[in-house]
Amino acid sequence: MAIAEVCIIPIGVETSVSKYVAACQKVLEKEENIKYSLNPMGTNIEASPEEIFIVIRKMQEAVFEKNVDRIYTVIKMDERHDKKSSMEQKIQSVKEKL
Repeated sequence: MAIAEVCIIPIGVETSVSKYVAACQKVLEKEENIKYSLNPMGTNIEASPEEIFIVIRKMQEAVFEKNVDRIYTVIKMDERHDKKSSMEQKIQSVKEKL
C-alpha cells in the first residue's frame, strides 16, 4: 500500500477551481478499493501504487472534460515495505507524540 497526495491544477481557467476539485472527488467516489481524504490543498489517496496512478489519470481526464486544455499535477507518494501504514495511523503517530 501507498499513500499519495495529489493536487490537480487547471491552467487558464477562472480563479475558483472548486468545480474541478468536485469532478475529481466524483471519480474517487466511484472507486471501491481507494481510500481518500480531501484537504484544503489537495487530496490524499491510499491504495496500491498502481491503483493510485490509474485513479489520478481518471481524475485528470475528468478535469480535461470540463473544457480545460492544460493541467498541472503535483503528486507526493509515500510507500513503505517495512510495515503496514495508513493515513489514520500516520496522523495518530504524530498525535501520540504531542
